Amino acid sequence: MDPIALAAGTALVGAMANDAWQGARSAMTELWRRMRPEQADAVDAELAETRAQVLSAREVGERETEQALTADWQLRLQALLRAHPEVADELRNLLDTRLAPLLSAEEQSAVGSLVMKAEASGSGRVYQAGRDQHITER
Repeated sequence: MDPIALAAGTALVGAMANDAWQGARSAMTELWRRMRPEQADAVDAELAETRAQVLSAREVGERETEQALTADWQLRLQALLRAHPEVADELRNLLDTRLAPLLSAEEQSAVGSLVMKAEASGSGRVYQAGRDQHITER
C-alpha cells in the first residue's frame, strides 16, 4: 500500500477525535469533490459517521474498532491514489498541514513515514537513521 495512503488514513482517523477536526474534514471532502465529485457528499457523510464511531470507540476503549476504521480509510485513500496518482502531493500536503497537527505526539509518531536515499562513492560513507544513531569508529 502507498505510504501516503497509510499515513493519511491513520492521521485522518486519529484527527477525528479532536475538536478542531472540522477543517480536516472540509479539506478531505474538497479533495474528493475535485477528484470524484459524484462521491463527495457521500464521503462527507461517511467522515461524520466515522468520527462518531471513533469517539464512541475511544470512550469505551475499543481499540480494534478504531483500527478497523483506520484500515477502511487507508483503503479508500489508496483507491483514490490509484485512480488519480497526481493527487499524491496534495494528499501529502493535507497530511502535513491539516491532519498531523491535530494529533497528539504519540499519534504523530505512528503516522510518520520516512524515505531516505543516499549515495556514496569512492571511500565515502553514509550513515542514516530514522531515530537514534550511535556510531563508534576507531
